[in-house]
Amino acid sequence: MEAEHNHGNQSMEAVYAETRQAAKIGLAVTLSLGIGKLVGGWTGHSLALLSDSVHSLGDAASAASVLLALKWAEVPADREHPYGHTRIETIAASNVALLLVLSSFWIVWEAVSTWQQEGEPPRTFTVLIALVGVALNEGAYRYMIGVARRTGSKSVEVAAWDQRLDVIGSAIVLVGLIISIWGGPGWHMVDHIAALFVAAIVFFAGATLFWGSIQELMDRQADPELLATVRSLAKGVPGVADIEKLIVRKSGLECFVDIHVEVAGDISVREGHDIGHAVKAHLIANIAAVKDVLVHIEPAP
Repeated sequence: MEAEHNHGNQSMEAVYAETRQAAKIGLAVTLSLGIGKLVGGWTGHSLALLSDSVHSLGDAASAASVLLALKWAEVPADREHPYGHTRIETIAASNVALLLVLSSFWIVWEAVSTWQQEGEPPRTFTVLIALVGVALNEGAYRYMIGVARRTGSKSVEVAAWDQRLDVIGSAIVLVGLIISIWGGPGWHMVDHIAALFVAAIVFFAGATLFWGSIQELMDRQADPELLATVRSLAKGVPGVADIEKLIVRKSGLECFVDIHVEVAGDISVREGHDIGHAVKAHLIANIAAVKDVLVHIEPAP
């Protein structure tokens, strides 16, 4: 689902603060779970739980990079970066997604290479770790997806959906652990099968989110809801007859608008100039995400 980008009545300072808070919570949850699953999987003889720990620790590293990216994105525009530094947020999101894809390959390798190695069945306490993982990941997802939809943060949206997929992965691990423990050594392959399911989930999440981030870096048109809001606000400015062309591209949490407005053909250049400035001021004042507006004046037919 596309996130909302107009941010309601929030200022951009408040938006950045909320996204940073979400990233911090995501970092705390994923780091705690990653360490817990790593220790539990290693001492509890569960490849599935170890695989899940790789996912969680990768998420923790990603959350840390998102925090740095959000801080960098707030740096004002300069001579070398006249549009600001907001794209770093989307770049961080694409790197997070790529890390997930690479992690999935490692999980598959470990599961396949150790398939024939019959070892001890997983310990009972690993079930509790997986159960806690399901609960914490679901709570983190619900919080973070709410923040992503309010702020339009692509990196927070990536992290949120990754948390939801962690829920599914942890649930698969939980079922695999229960079967492996109940069945004994003869059922050791169930733990490996669960690891392969986790790998598939991780790969799907990474590939899908990577594609979405790449589309944003390629200046994909903004979502229809935001376009409709911009068009409606611009047409409400006195002197605007119609909108001929509208392009809105997203850059991190912010947007840049390129709009062609039609005005009466018999007015002066000064009057057309003033209408253009009024459109720009109106959009920036009413949509917090709009960083800048380029207005082109066209004579109405």
